[in-house]
Amino acid sequence: MFHILVVDDDKNTRRLMRAVLEAERYTVFTAANGEEAFEVIGTEHIDLVVLDIMMPKKDGYEFTKTLRSVHNELPILMVSAKQLPVDRKLGFLAGTDDFMTKPVDEEEMLLRIKALLRRAKIANERKIVIGRVTLDYDSLIVTRDGETQMLPQKEFQLLYILLSYPRKIFTRIQLMDEIWGAESDTGWETVTVHIGRLRKRFDGWPEFEIESVRGLGYRAVKKI
Repeated sequence: MFHILVVDDDKNTRRLMRAVLEAERYTVFTAANGEEAFEVIGTEHIDLVVLDIMMPKKDGYEFTKTLRSVHNELPILMVSAKQLPVDRKLGFLAGTDDFMTKPVDEEEMLLRIKALLRRAKIANERKIVIGRVTLDYDSLIVTRDGETQMLPQKEFQLLYILLSYPRKIFTRIQLMDEIWGAESDTGWETVTVHIGRLRKRFDGWPEFEIESVRGLGYRAVKKI
C-alpha cells in the first residue's frame, strides 16, 4: 500500500484529494503547509507528495528545495493554480518531478502518480523486471530463465533508460546527452550503432523490443 502526502492550505482541496486517492486504495496523509509536511515525513513513511505552491509559513518551492538539499529523492507532484511557464520552470529548478495546473483532471493526476511511483521503485531497487527478464543496474547484467548477459556499460544504460520509460520516444540527441553527456565529442551516430547491437543481442526475446520511430528516434515496447 503506497502512502501519499497531500500538502495544500485549502481544506476543501485536501478533502477532495484524499477522497480521490483513497478511492484508488492509497493511504493518504495531509498537511496545510510545508512545515506541517515535514512533521508528517518525520513520523510516517511517505512514498509520494502531492504539493501546492502558494502556502503560508513554507511554500511549495521552499519545501522542495529543503527536501532536495538533504538528498531526499521523494517523488513530488506539484499541483498549482499558477499557470505561467516561469512557474513550471521554478518548480523543476526547485526539484519537483512533475507539475500540473489547477483545476486538475483527476484521471490524469492518478496516471501521473502511478508513473512517478513506478519510476521511484525502479530508481530505489535499481532493477527492472519484465516477465522473466531482469535488468540489474549495479551489475550491468540482463538475465532470463538462467541465461545471463553482461553488457558493456553504455549498452546497458541505453537499454535501461528505454525500458524505464516504455513507449516514450527518445531522440538520438536526448540519449546522447543522457548517457554520453552533453559535452561528449561522440557523434549521435553511436546511438544507432548501440541500438543495433542491443537488437542483435535480444533478438527473439518476446518480452520487449526497441522500435525506431521514423524522423524522431527510438522507444522500447514491452510485449507482455
